[in-house]
Amino acid sequence: MTHIKICGIKDEAHASAIAEAGADFIGLVFASSPRRVTIAQAKKVVSAVKKTGAKTEIVGVFVNAPILTIKNLADSCPLDWVQVCGDEPWSYCRELDMPVIKVVRVSRHYKPEQICADLAYGTRVLANQKHIFLLDSNVRFKYGGTGRTFDWDLAKPIAEQFKVIIAGGLTPDNVTEAIRVTSPWGVDASSGLEITKGDKDIAKISKFIEAVRRAGDS
Repeated sequence: MTHIKICGIKDEAHASAIAEAGADFIGLVFASSPRRVTIAQAKKVVSAVKKTGAKTEIVGVFVNAPILTIKNLADSCPLDWVQVCGDEPWSYCRELDMPVIKVVRVSRHYKPEQICADLAYGTRVLANQKHIFLLDSNVRFKYGGTGRTFDWDLAKPIAEQFKVIIAGGLTPDNVTEAIRVTSPWGVDASSGLEITKGDKDIAKISKFIEAVRRAGDS
């Protein structure tokens, strides 16, 4: 089964619908972004998800934030996972001392074996901590939400060795092909599920989840 993460959620009604549709993770962005949530909004989303009774887990998304800030937000919301999308080293992830999703950027300039070596090191550092790797497009000066895909053939040998989530420009129309090429542990979408930048379209989200489930069944 391919796991599903829907990122950049700001509205509790959307969060409830996503959880009820069977998404595994909902991402709340605390970094600078059109999708950024306040602590008050985050708490409402978390509460809405819990009321559904779904097993959907909440991921807080951060970029180069102080560790204490992340820990305080994780406790107050509360968050199930932390996703770090900036220039954070592996030691930073370990110091968070909670389940972590580490973003690794992929471009034609990086060979899969180089990325695999980096992830192998990260696996050793985080050996006593739940962790997942997220492969995203490498866009200069951007830390996510770019709406750009990368060459999925580069991800295939990485996904064969590690638990990875594929992100970057995924939509209901292309996610089936992304899964076919890479066979990832999970997929993550945000900008490809929006009406306008930062505003999600629940119909697109439903189509995305359905497409992922069909790809898994096949």
